[in-house]
Amino acid sequence: MASALETLCSQAFGAGQYSALGIYLQRSWIVLFLWGLLLLPTYIFAKPIFKLAGLTDEIATLTGTVAIWVIPQHFGLVFQLPLTRFLQCQKKNAVTAWVSGFTLAVHVFISWLFVYKLNLGLLAAAIVMNFSWWLIVALLFMYTACGGCHLSWGGFSWEAFSGLWEFIKLSAASGVMLCLENSYYKVLILLSGNMKNAEIAVDALSICMNINGWQLMIPFSLFAATGIRVANELGAGNGKAAKFATIVAVVTSSVIGVIFFALILGYHHMLALIFTSSDDVLKAVNKLSILLAFSILLNSVQPILSGVAVGSGWQAYVAYINIGCYYFIGLPAGILLAILFNFGVAGIWGGMIGGTLIQTLILAIITIRCDWDMEAEKARIRLDKYRVHNVLEAPDASEDSTVP
Repeated sequence: MASALETLCSQAFGAGQYSALGIYLQRSWIVLFLWGLLLLPTYIFAKPIFKLAGLTDEIATLTGTVAIWVIPQHFGLVFQLPLTRFLQCQKKNAVTAWVSGFTLAVHVFISWLFVYKLNLGLLAAAIVMNFSWWLIVALLFMYTACGGCHLSWGGFSWEAFSGLWEFIKLSAASGVMLCLENSYYKVLILLSGNMKNAEIAVDALSICMNINGWQLMIPFSLFAATGIRVANELGAGNGKAAKFATIVAVVTSSVIGVIFFALILGYHHMLALIFTSSDDVLKAVNKLSILLAFSILLNSVQPILSGVAVGSGWQAYVAYINIGCYYFIGLPAGILLAILFNFGVAGIWGGMIGGTLIQTLILAIITIRCDWDMEAEKARIRLDKYRVHNVLEAPDASEDSTVP
């Protein structure tokens, strides 16, 4: 839901409406905090939910216990994700990078201390995660409030509570769009818990998803950069520049995806060695490596197109596409392949890759046929709709006021 800021803040920044950014940030905090409260029962009742979903008692119990302990992290994300997007849309990526790097160093040390040295186990790892996420929030807010964003942060304002309904609608559309994408392959792990040799299947898929997740950091960074750059240009009324940014991002990410596709296929028999020494799990990961390679290839393009959608404000439209492609085509096809044709976990994953392929093709067609000048006009109308009173427009006030 925080990705609504990527649309509004980035377009407002491109249009030179700097003081609106701080109000949008506070509105996002309010909306996400309320939604975070509504999501609390899924953490509190995680154990019975997973038991109802068919997972083993051991997995459901352990997951339920950890879920309770990561509730502080849940609320840390409520504040951290909007802050990150607030800074990114102003081209302050170096700040978030330095803060993340420092926090990572601290996180590694205290994880080693509490989990390995003191041998406090999994719950200690959850507590360490809570601390690390809140450290990020504290550092980013200190930078924002202590002069790092003097044009866009004017302090807390009651105006943040006005216009919440329109903001909720855009945030909800953003949340649905990205939640459907992020949850899609998580369903794969959930379903694998109901297969034969569930523990091996879950282990193998978790390893594949971790490898996929590491590589996804590259397209996800381009997702953020593309969405923000496209929104900046649309807010500034530069439709052609938004189109050019889209082309550059898609080509760059595709080339990177092809490289990783080749690496996965070339080292398929060694992929799981950094995670496990179990022969059964190693063999299972080896069998899934071809599906992992194709997932990585598709995911080098799909997030970029989603970034274009966020930058252009198409979230509600893309949410419908995701529902149809993922949950009415990909997931049912995967279940049929797994159950009727006895392909097991590979069948589920294969069907879901098909859903991703169809979704990517549809987004590509929409992007290719897009009238960028019209999108620039829509951005102007959107900013009028979400307009903040007493907006400071100072295109020459600082070096931050220009879009490179």
